[in-house]
Amino acid sequence: MGSDNPLTAPGVHSAAELTARLVAISKVLPAGDGLAYFNQMYEWVTEAVDTHLASTREVFADPAWMGQLDATFGNLYLDAVRATSTNGQNLPRAWSALFERRGDTRLAPLQLALAGMNAHINRDLPVAIVSTCVQLGTSPESGSHHLDFFRVNAVLAEVEPTIRQLVEGMALDRVFPGLQDLVANFNMVKARETAWANALTLWLVHSVDPSREANYVDALDRLTGFAGRGLLTRLSP
Repeated sequence: MGSDNPLTAPGVHSAAELTARLVAISKVLPAGDGLAYFNQMYEWVTEAVDTHLASTREVFADPAWMGQLDATFGNLYLDAVRATSTNGQNLPRAWSALFERRGDTRLAPLQLALAGMNAHINRDLPVAIVSTCVQLGTSPESGSHHLDFFRVNAVLAEVEPTIRQLVEGMALDRVFPGLQDLVANFNMVKARETAWANALTLWLVHSVDPSREANYVDALDRLTGFAGRGLLTRLSP
């Protein structure tokens, strides 16, 4: 498999490249693949945020930082896709919950999509925030980073209900009793707020004792993986 395969291609360098890669991945994943549900949800969320910001003429105070964050964040997902498409090594526990169950037809599409969101936001986002700050020589609390980050939250609060309905519509031929109860506690906006708090803690660890940074990420990875398996509890259609 070469770089033309979107599942194994190298990372991206911009938000526009990320969106294009998500579209390409959607085209090659088979229908019913649990990863396809998450990838589609990620694509819809990204497009919805971009469209909203463009239509309202809102701009980030520090677009360079946000652009780098988008690419760094997206690449952590692409790293997971690449790992499971090749030898499966270095796959975070947070992602293994979804990748191990991606072919289970007894799971609702929304469960699989949210399991991916759980891994990507709760594990990947704090790591991406800190990595972006290191790359650009800044810190999470510097300048407008906090304001820009939470500007996305305001958009997500508006579009998340619609996105959930679109994902649920992928299984119109099946009814999953108890689905709403199972996924009711997962909210993208709240998850991003928690991710920001975890990023501040990870940044403190990075600043004080970098040797312990991996331990913190590992603990976060384990906890996120545990939550992901909870989201993937089988329901009877």
